[in-house]
Amino acid sequence: MAAHHGTGLTHDHGQIDSRQDLASAAQARLQAAGEQWTPLRAQVFGALAGFGRPVSAYDVTDAVSAAVGRRIAANSVYRILDLFVANNLAARVESVNGFIANVHPDCPHDCIFLVCDRCGHATHVDDDRITGDVRAAASAAGFLPVRPVIEVRGVCANCA
Repeated sequence: MAAHHGTGLTHDHGQIDSRQDLASAAQARLQAAGEQWTPLRAQVFGALAGFGRPVSAYDVTDAVSAAVGRRIAANSVYRILDLFVANNLAARVESVNGFIANVHPDCPHDCIFLVCDRCGHATHVDDDRITGDVRAAASAAGFLPVRPVIEVRGVCANCA
């Protein structure tokens, strides 16, 4: 799971530390949105949450396939991951074309990711001031922002 660091500019919320608690929170969030928590969706979420870095849909497909003992179609996993992103259960890390489980699915923030080029770890930072400024700049240019994508590539403290 990505580390999460608030900047003090947003409300305080805690990271869910247990994978079981995270899966329960994700299930509750998805069901509250009127969606079903199917066994395959549970498997996909469990696999995604099990990685400590953003991963591709194919990585998740391979992990789920190994766990269930049969090949799962990648297009099914893609659809589920897209559903998870739409419902804030996962985030897409664009610069690495990957997905990561959201450790606080009930908090709707525009994510800022700090992505390590050495180990692949992604640190999640919420700063509503920065993302609000990006949205405002887009609006001022006559653009209707849907989802700011803010990622910083570099080297994490562990790899430095």
